[in-house]
Amino acid sequence: MKPAAPLNKLISLHGKQALITGAGTGIGRAIAYRLAEAGADLILVDIHQKNLEIVKAELATFQTQITIHQVDISQKEALQQLWQQIADDKPDILVNNAGIYPFKDFLDVDEALAAHIFETNLNSVIWLCQEMIRRRLKIGGVIINIASIEAILPFKEDLALYSVSKAGVIALTRALAKEHAKHGFRVNVVLPGGIMTPGTMDAAKDIFPMHLGRLKTGYDFKQRLPIGRFGQPDEVARIVLVLASELASYVHGAVIPVDGGFLSA
Repeated sequence: MKPAAPLNKLISLHGKQALITGAGTGIGRAIAYRLAEAGADLILVDIHQKNLEIVKAELATFQTQITIHQVDISQKEALQQLWQQIADDKPDILVNNAGIYPFKDFLDVDEALAAHIFETNLNSVIWLCQEMIRRRLKIGGVIINIASIEAILPFKEDLALYSVSKAGVIALTRALAKEHAKHGFRVNVVLPGGIMTPGTMDAAKDIFPMHLGRLKTGYDFKQRLPIGRFGQPDEVARIVLVLASELASYVHGAVIPVDGGFLSA
């Protein structure tokens, strides 16, 4: 039986526009590269302007339009200003990637830290999804949220509220998938695990040598990986590209681990 469309057409994002948060480094940076490679125009969002400028320069070889916006996504007002700045745009694809993972003993977490974690990791996803759906209610679109395997199986110590925030992202994704499929939206969530990013490497440096217990947790984590190694940001980005494209036209409300088999071990 002949396929409905050739592979190069299914994976192409030409004529599409994608908004990516946390695009200045790590997984977000890798996602920006892959979506640009597939032909998408990009709206890149990050809290660090310099990182955004570097990524934009790196992507200059692709024949796509790229705009960058320095935004603190933990501030709802800043998100509202972002949408005002791109008032003429209705992104076809939204990738909620940005997030923070401050290590803190649960008994030492105060209200300010808890609020910052939830505003950044969960509430920003809520407000960005809300506006995306509102803008494209009659035409649909693609939403890809980035959560974490910690939401399914908490393993690293001192990340309790991070795990809770990412569990909320999974619940939100599945609820939106159920409610807005009828409006033409495909909504899925990716669960990275054990990905070597600048953020995770910086966290490891901060941990050593004050928290040897956390170092042991990291060692135990790697030992549990069936694949035997940590992952790279591009290995997450490739899955995001599939979900953003028509290759995943019937993938909806899915929770997809990209974790080297960690959750199966």
